[in-house]
Formats: sequence, structure tokens, C-alpha cells
Amino acid sequence: MFSTIRQAARARTMSLTTARTSPSNIMRIPGCRTIVTKKYTEEHEVVAFDDETGLGAVSITHHAQESLGDVVFVELPAVGTKVSKGDQIGAVESVKAASDIYAPVSGIVTEVNEALNSEPGLLNRSPEEKGWLCKIKLSAPEEINALLTLESYKATWEA
Repeated sequence: MFSTIRQAARARTMSLTTARTSPSNIMRIPGCRTIVTKKYTEEHEVVAFDDETGLGAVSITHHAQESLGDVVFVELPAVGTKVSKGDQIGAVESVKAASDIYAPVSGIVTEVNEALNSEPGLLNRSPEEKGWLCKIKLSAPEEINALLTLESYKATWEA
């Protein structure tokens, strides 16, 4: 009985291995290459720009959330709002202070993180991933190049 089970397991493993390495299966896997670039502002915003979709996910930096302390309220922009680089797009209030959020790039707000309305502490737990504020469809993607790299951003507040 055990030999039958082993043979069945080998046959299943071989068919999976064959399927994985078969050139016809590899050809059917869609090849997509998306480059996501993270850039920073001196005002402690970060934008993760996806060159394929033209969307930039805006959030505050880890350093900003540490400086603010426990976030208790987040004001988000409305979907469809046209913003220019440097425009105020929202605010973050914490037990220590309140801080305005500025658009790091120009474009149209296509999505906001509704989870922040009921759970503003996401900004403390995961500021650049789950705590993103909004997504902007960039009208001028070249503006990304004018923003700071991580090293340049760190130099602005470490000095």
C-alpha cells in the first residue's frame, strides 16, 4: 500500500515539475515590469510612483509619524480633486500636534485610504504601506525627478 502512495506522489511531483519547466507554460505567464520609485519631500511626505499606471501613492514618512506620536485623526482629500505640487491636501492630528499634508506632485486624486477614517493609527503602525493617504494620477510625471532620494531626505533632518 505504501509503495502505491509513493508512486502516486512521485507521479504528481513529476507532473508538477514538468508543468513548471514546460516552455509553453512559461510563454503563457504574462511578463510585466513595473518600476515603483519612492521619492520624498522636505515636509516629510513620500510618494511611491508606479511608472506603469502613472499613479503615485502619497503617505507620510516613518520619521514623520515618529515625530507626531499617536495619530488620532486624519483629514483626506476628496476623490477627483485636482492638485498642484505643494497644495495642501489634508492634515494629520496626533496627541502632540497637528500637521498639514502637502501634495508632492501634481495631478488628480483617484483614491483615498478610507481605512484611515476609522483607524488613524495605521499611520503609526505602517505609514508608508497600509497607512497611505491617497493616490494621485500624475499630470506631470517628470515632477518625481525633482523630489528627494531617501539619502537626501534623511540628510534634511539628520543635520
